[in-house]
Amino acid sequence: MNTTLTFLAGFAPFQPTPGLALWSLVIFLMFWWLMSKFAFKPIMEGIKTRENDIQAALDEAKKAREEMSNLQAENDALLAEAREQRATILKEATDTKNSIIAEAREKAKDEAQRISLNAKQEIENERKAALVNAKNQIGSMAIEIAEKVIRKDLKGNSEHQEFVSKLVDEVNLN
Repeated sequence: MNTTLTFLAGFAPFQPTPGLALWSLVIFLMFWWLMSKFAFKPIMEGIKTRENDIQAALDEAKKAREEMSNLQAENDALLAEAREQRATILKEATDTKNSIIAEAREKAKDEAQRISLNAKQEIENERKAALVNAKNQIGSMAIEIAEKVIRKDLKGNSEHQEFVSKLVDEVNLN
């Protein structure tokens, strides 16, 4: 076991010798030339394409952000306009309601005045009719009373009868 350890202790994976260094350099340069010939150009083109795609995506995102900003501004403007229109419509509706109520009140007031005036006129007409009727009845009663009194006074007196006849004749002439 001791011999195995000594063998391992003397082992070095890379022992730089001039021949090995020269061949390593030649192989590396050939590898580098092959890579530049066949791999670096497609890799660079792929990286360039990827860079262009990323830039295009960033430009599209920026454009989309600007469009969203414009749409948001338009949306805010439309919303403000809608609020303004709603306020205008509500104001017009309130004004219309108030004018309808005022007009209805005015019509009701005019109608009440007309009814009151008609009622007063009717009451006045009824009062006058009742007064005329009362006067007629009183006059009729007065005539009846006067007739009875005159008859009683005129029963035996011929002078009174001549006077009454004369009055009757005058009434008939007029």
